[in-house]
Amino acid sequence: MTIRRVKIFSLFERFWHWSQMALIMVLLFSGFGLHGFHHLIRFETAVTLHTLSALLLLLLWAFGTFWLFTTRSWRHFIPTLSGMWQVFHFYSFGIFKGEHHPYRKAYWRKHNPLQALAYLMLKIVLFPLIWITGLIYLFYFLWRDLPQASDWLTGFAYVHTGAAYAILVFVLVHVYMLTTGHSFREHLMPMVNGFDDVDLTPEEEAYLLKDEPENIR
Repeated sequence: MTIRRVKIFSLFERFWHWSQMALIMVLLFSGFGLHGFHHLIRFETAVTLHTLSALLLLLLWAFGTFWLFTTRSWRHFIPTLSGMWQVFHFYSFGIFKGEHHPYRKAYWRKHNPLQALAYLMLKIVLFPLIWITGLIYLFYFLWRDLPQASDWLTGFAYVHTGAAYAILVFVLVHVYMLTTGHSFREHLMPMVNGFDDVDLTPEEEAYLLKDEPENIR
């Protein structure tokens, strides 16, 4: 294996990542305003901002899902048990003892097993939960005449808020992880220029040098 700097995050992935981050921050800010945690904006403004940001994020997720399947990039998010315990042990104990990360990034797998599992749960559990409950809440006027509609709405609101808090925890852990191991800048740059250190087989290195020289350094 040879370690080379390889472009593993495409322009769309980086656009998707930063746009998603910005919209989630707006949603959290407006959501906290709706729940009365701050009064930096008017309630009506928070409702409009929250709704527009949510619809834009839903559109972005739709394009992202289409991209994942058309490029077969979904394979990077399928977790494996191989190396899972070692990575879990590292984040639980080894990281505080200065041990080296047990996972080496590969060309065909960008994320370590724990990352892949976390991202998969985010994409197939939390995101759909927030979409579905949010849309049900948004279109309440279509079903408000149903029996016990207000009670159902309260339940959906609790689930929506719970999912939002879970996403907030994910964001906080994600940012915290950027401060561990390498420098904050080294963790951040792959999502800026797309390049990261990757273990390449001789065949992968030869392919990139011959057919995609702009994607390897």
